[in-house]
Amino acid sequence: MLDAIAAEEWIRKHVEPTGAIETTHDRPWATVMRVPVAGGFTWFKACAQVQAFEPRLTAELYTRWPDRVTEVLAVDETRRWLLLRDAGVAVGELGNPPEAWLEALPSYAEMQKGEMANALDHVGHGVPDLRMAALPAGYERLLASQVPLARDEIKRLRDNAPRFIELCAALAEVGIQESVQHDDLHMANLYSDRGKLRVLDWGDSSIAHPFFSLVVTFRFLEEVNHLAPDDPWFRRLRDAYLEPWGSGLEESFELAIRVGWFAHAIAWTRQRDALPPEARPDFDRVFAIILRRALAQTRD
Repeated sequence: MLDAIAAEEWIRKHVEPTGAIETTHDRPWATVMRVPVAGGFTWFKACAQVQAFEPRLTAELYTRWPDRVTEVLAVDETRRWLLLRDAGVAVGELGNPPEAWLEALPSYAEMQKGEMANALDHVGHGVPDLRMAALPAGYERLLASQVPLARDEIKRLRDNAPRFIELCAALAEVGIQESVQHDDLHMANLYSDRGKLRVLDWGDSSIAHPFFSLVVTFRFLEEVNHLAPDDPWFRRLRDAYLEPWGSGLEESFELAIRVGWFAHAIAWTRQRDALPPEARPDFDRVFAIILRRALAQTRD
C-alpha cells in the first residue's frame, strides 16, 4: 500500500506542484500520479515488488541514453519510486503510425547494442533473466503454471517443449548477445514530444535476446492498425530495426520472433504469479491471447 503522504512529501522535495496531485493509475504492479507543475506535468510512479528493478533500470538508461528514454527527475530505489518529466503524446493517440516506429526502432536497437555491456549488472540488480540459457527452465515454469488454455492447447504447449529447446539452441548459435529487452514496446509506451521519440515504462523488461522486443510492437500493429501479416510495413520495420545490427540477419530475426512469443508468455507467468487472485481473470483474458499467438508459432 502506497503511503500517499510520504510520496507527496518526496515529490515536493524535487518539484513545486501548482495544483492537486492526482492518481491516474492504480494497478497491482504500479501506482501513477500526475503532478501539475509550471508549464505542464511531471509523473510519479510507485512500483510494486514485481517491478522493483524498474526505478534503477530507468535511471541507468536515462543516464546513458537521455535522448531516447523517460527523463528521470528523481529516483528512490529503496521505496521503488520514480519522478519523471512529461514525455508528450503517446503515439497511440496519433493512431500508432508505422512511420513513428520506422524512426524509433533503429535508435532503440542502438541503445540495446550499447547496453550489452551492462547486461550482467542489470541482472544483478533484479532485472529478470530471460537469456537464452534460461529459457528452457522458463518454459518448464510455463508448463507448471496455471494457464488459461483448453486441454488440447495445453497438450500442444507441452508437446512443443523439445522443439522449443532446439529453436533456442539455433538462435543462440547466431551469436547475438543478450541485452535490455523492453517486452512492452507498443503504442502506449512510445511518446512523441516536439519531434523527439522516447520509450517509457520499463517495468516489463528483461535481459533477453534483443530481437524479442518486436514481438509486441508487431502484435499491436496487427491488432490495432489491422495490418495483415504480409503487409510491406513489417519488412520495412524489420529492416530498419536490423540496420544497426548488420546485414544478413533476416532469417535470425524470424527465428527470434518465433522464440520470442514464448519468451513473452514466460514473462507473463511472472506477472501473473504476483497478482492477487481477484485480478487474475482480467489478466487471463489477455494472457490467453498471448499464449495462443505463441502456439501459432508451432508450425513445424
